[in-house]
Amino acid sequence: MSITIAVEALSVHAGTTQLLGPITFSLPAGRALVIMGETGAGKSLLAQAILGTLPEGLQSNGIIYLNGDRIDQLNSRERSRFWGREVAILPQEPWRALDPLMQASTQVQESHRFVAGLGRRAASAATKNDFTALDLNGAERRLPGALSGGMAQRVAFAAATAADAPVLIADEPTKGLDAQRSAKVINLLAHKPQQGGTLLAITHEASVARRLGGDILVLKSGKLVESGPTEKVLNKPSAEYTQQLLDADPQAWPKQPTANSGELLLNAEDLCIWRGNKCLLKNFNLKLHANERIAISGPSGVGKTSLLDVLAGIRNPEQGQVTRAASMAHTGIQKLYQDPPAAFPNKVALGKTLRDVARLHGVDWSVVSGYLSQLGIHPSLLERRPDAVSGGELQRISIARALTAKPDVLLADEPTSRLDPITQRETLMMIADIAANRGIAVVLVTHDLDIAERWADRQYQLEPTLS
Repeated sequence: MSITIAVEALSVHAGTTQLLGPITFSLPAGRALVIMGETGAGKSLLAQAILGTLPEGLQSNGIIYLNGDRIDQLNSRERSRFWGREVAILPQEPWRALDPLMQASTQVQESHRFVAGLGRRAASAATKNDFTALDLNGAERRLPGALSGGMAQRVAFAAATAADAPVLIADEPTKGLDAQRSAKVINLLAHKPQQGGTLLAITHEASVARRLGGDILVLKSGKLVESGPTEKVLNKPSAEYTQQLLDADPQAWPKQPTANSGELLLNAEDLCIWRGNKCLLKNFNLKLHANERIAISGPSGVGKTSLLDVLAGIRNPEQGQVTRAASMAHTGIQKLYQDPPAAFPNKVALGKTLRDVARLHGVDWSVVSGYLSQLGIHPSLLERRPDAVSGGELQRISIARALTAKPDVLLADEPTSRLDPITQRETLMMIADIAANRGIAVVLVTHDLDIAERWADRQYQLEPTLS
């Protein structure tokens, strides 16, 4: 059986600080390798080191083979000739993989034409099949900014797999997807090794790891703590940390006590929300009081994010209205975005962004530092730009930024979708504690019904409309 990926003593450094490794493994054709671990453990760094796409300021050492070719001595431009044809990457952030000015179907069709080498007519037919298989019919002409997070994730998946490269690296491929669509993407990923290809998948969900099977690496703080066949490791873990990951599944969370509600902060009446020619939400009503925790769930594309945008005043509903309490400041509503890279300036250090927000709202830096400490963010990360930290780290930094603005209402759009189970539970409990202490109302969008049930006071389950 041929080895498609082999790494020996692979490590990643930021200056003299070692962030990852040394890691050694080999992955044969027809096999899946799952990488699990805490947020910031180095899972994405491992994939980036293999591809040669590490953020500026980070360096890798070690030996890397891809499909029999040694590539660790090649620069990024030389390695790029393998991308798409020899190895495909589905990045954690679909917004970084999609052209914001190109329609969704065009992006996938170009992959079929210029990477896979199909003719125009064949590429168009293949794209149509992809959109049908991934429940994306109706999204063909939309720009990425008009797609839900789950839709963007599936478009990026279609583009990444169009050329059927023998090796596929998928970084958190099911984040933000509802259970039905997550299962469909997992099935598509599982076909890769079944058909003789190679899959390297990064996930924090044990259910995804179990479905993909193969072998598993468990990372913590950049170090390998356990490895072996996935079924054996997850059923009888030898490392205490692996067991902690399994025990932190939302199904095992205790039910949070119901909060005592206070002043009416938001009143949404008879909302109707459309996207293009499609009605997403009809005659929706919601009353939100201080200190309440509300969870909103439903399939990807049903209108959860659009509803938050209407509640925030970012967009207007086609019908109905949202009224705020007169006591609320104009900055009293803060939104946590589903894809935090889209909400941070790319070229600005994270620390400067947070200090600017603290200064704008008259908040002492010690308060911000306290939030960051509670969220497990090391101060050294603030020296980096958004693209030089993990998705989970950026997600938690965005929570600290929103709290710095002293909100009365926090609209949280999948705020822990990139976090491992342990960090996810700690983060959501911290949000609940701070909200209770300060009387903040929280509207949480989540695709995880177990989280909705155990964390929120009230739940809204959105369903697709018929029109």
